[in-house]
Amino acid sequence: MHDLIAELDRARRAVHGADLHNAPGHVVELRRRLRAPVAEAWEACTAPGRVGRWFLPLGGDLRLGGHFQLEGNAGGTITVCEPPRRLQLTWEFGDAEPSSVALELTSAGDDATEVVLRHTVPNDDAWTQYGPGAVGVAWDLHMVALANFVVGNDLPKGEEFMADPRMPDVMRHSAALRGVAHEAGGASAEAARDAAARSSAFYAPQGQPKPT
Repeated sequence: MHDLIAELDRARRAVHGADLHNAPGHVVELRRRLRAPVAEAWEACTAPGRVGRWFLPLGGDLRLGGHFQLEGNAGGTITVCEPPRRLQLTWEFGDAEPSSVALELTSAGDDATEVVLRHTVPNDDAWTQYGPGAVGVAWDLHMVALANFVVGNDLPKGEEFMADPRMPDVMRHSAALRGVAHEAGGASAEAARDAAARSSAFYAPQGQPKPT
């Protein structure tokens, strides 16, 4: 396995306040440079056959206003689709309040793309308990997989990926990075630290990773 902790450190994270469904919410942001032109990065993020190689099998009516579904995970409605630059969709999973995910792709040179992922989540019990780590740890890992996929390196997936003995440390590092962004976004040092610790314990309890 690659040095996934070093991969995590290549991304930038932020936390912002936002409105969601006319109520207070939070934006969990992740930025990463991909070694691929914008058109290729867009295809990697939107073509079902490619998404399934670094994320999850994807199906549905994949157009503006259509409904998508990730196998065993979230579904939702595509609310903005401006190839190859902007994609926004609702994120609906189980009984949780729907949230919103947006992708922005910007050229960073002939063979590079700056990708910004923003997940806007409600100010609910999950936020109080875990802060940005609630969704951010999983997005961190998926972004690493995407960055590797666009250069022709498919990382292990699913149980094989999670079974690597180094994964608990990787997930704890991700939770800690999310805690730093949480505090920089205005949370108190104590609240950010405690939320990061709970995220770490959730994803890697007693030294064992929790699949997402």
